[in-house]
Amino acid sequence: MTIGIRYAARSDVGMLREGNEDSAYAGAHLLAVADGMGGHVGGEIASAAAIGELRKLDTDLPASELLAALEHTVRAANDKLHRIVESDPALQGMGTTLTAMLWSGSQVALVHIGDSRAYLLRDGSLFQITHDHTLVQSLVDEGRISPDEAASHPQRSLLLRALDGRGEVDPDLSLREAKVGDRYLLCSDGLSGVVTAETIFQVLTDYQDLEQAVRQLIDLANRGGGPDNITCVVADVIELPPGAAPPGGAPQAVGAAANAQRGDLPGGPGGPPMHAERPADTPAGRAAQLRDTMPQPPVVVDEMPPPQPAPAPQLREQPMGRPPEPMPQAPPRAPRRRWTWLVVALGLFVVVLAGVSAFAVRSMRSDGFYATAEGGRVVVYRGSPETLLGLSLHSKAAEQPNPPIQVADLPQPLRDRLRTKPFVDLNGAGGWRNLARQICMYSLLPEGDQVVIKQGNGQNDCKPTLVDGNLTIKLTELPDSDRKDVQDGKLKFANRQAALAKLKELDDRRKACKNPATSNITDCPAGTTTDGGRRP
Repeated sequence: MTIGIRYAARSDVGMLREGNEDSAYAGAHLLAVADGMGGHVGGEIASAAAIGELRKLDTDLPASELLAALEHTVRAANDKLHRIVESDPALQGMGTTLTAMLWSGSQVALVHIGDSRAYLLRDGSLFQITHDHTLVQSLVDEGRISPDEAASHPQRSLLLRALDGRGEVDPDLSLREAKVGDRYLLCSDGLSGVVTAETIFQVLTDYQDLEQAVRQLIDLANRGGGPDNITCVVADVIELPPGAAPPGGAPQAVGAAANAQRGDLPGGPGGPPMHAERPADTPAGRAAQLRDTMPQPPVVVDEMPPPQPAPAPQLREQPMGRPPEPMPQAPPRAPRRRWTWLVVALGLFVVVLAGVSAFAVRSMRSDGFYATAEGGRVVVYRGSPETLLGLSLHSKAAEQPNPPIQVADLPQPLRDRLRTKPFVDLNGAGGWRNLARQICMYSLLPEGDQVVIKQGNGQNDCKPTLVDGNLTIKLTELPDSDRKDVQDGKLKFANRQAALAKLKELDDRRKACKNPATSNITDCPAGTTTDGGRRP
């Protein structure tokens, strides 16, 4: 029996992000999802570069070569990211998750690194077939927190493994057996972090059409707030007639991968032609792009159907050969002209009032800016927080804080003001930058012989607070340059996640110094190595 896959792929920017850092690919032999990170530009480049390397595997390979081919290509993608960062240091810190499946008949090789996910729907049950490489998942594995606590943990987005070009990559690799009737879902955490597994199961079960299933999953994530980019690839395993070509049509690239140069995609040299989701840069193309990347019209789930329209009035048929009887008419009434001038005057007053109100609303919306708290973040509005005749005098400003400002990171007086007033007047569209300068920074500092994270150290109106970093690092074990940066207080960050990531980087460098045979760090401290020797 010969089997193949039929697939659909789609990516959406979500409700809060300005750009799409996700990338995905779907072809006859390869399915892949990558979730970029490191800023808008860096995330797009990282995910598209990873998919650009993986797409070269979309060809018919022997089953015995699947795992080796995937592992080799993932390492090549990691090397490519390293070269990109070397050529442009401004992209330092970029990276991407990667979850991909490579097919050869019924054999499927799965590679995974990061927190994107792969699911399998088989025989009426849904299985998550990947394991998140996140801090909270490690805490769940160790029994320190429950899965319910992990869903709301403040560090749930902190990755322990990713494709970032900064060292050797360590992906999960496995070989699986596919069956006819299986349905696979690959997705970024913009879906799995918002839509529950039970809802994902319901959609994959209820929607037989692949494109409808993908659209419904993305729509549900957007209705759940859409805090991140959302990318889905859904594939069905089907039986092929002998000698039949694989189904599915042209390969698809979506998200940031659709913007890559043709020479770097399967449409370029060395790969099959690929269909990019985004159209050409023409007026019609840009309109189509807005249609495809913005949230789709919601599909109502488990709601009552709309009421039936009232039936149209029916005309009674007349017997043939007889004209219809005329409708009875009321006797004519004399015109009442004395009220005409009052009606006209009232109409003019309403028109003038509406015009004045519209002008006032437009003027007030375009003048002044203020900030308020929504969902724990600072959001900027243009106009006035007041209303006029029931009309809103404000709209969300085009320029929002980037990165977002967490209300909890502001000094206590500002937090109290946002809670009681509840808004802060800003000086112009960029006035939020003054708020950003008042953030209680997260600093890596010496505390005795250890490195700790402390928020608000030495800042006005900020209460110095120790932050649990879940790592114990001795200052004397750090490379000299890192130890000096900590002692001089140079390592400061605007958000908790960045500080935790830097703390983990210091821990990795500390561990590398204990293995001089593999370390390229030149300023490691003198001391005992892990093999019992002495570092000079």
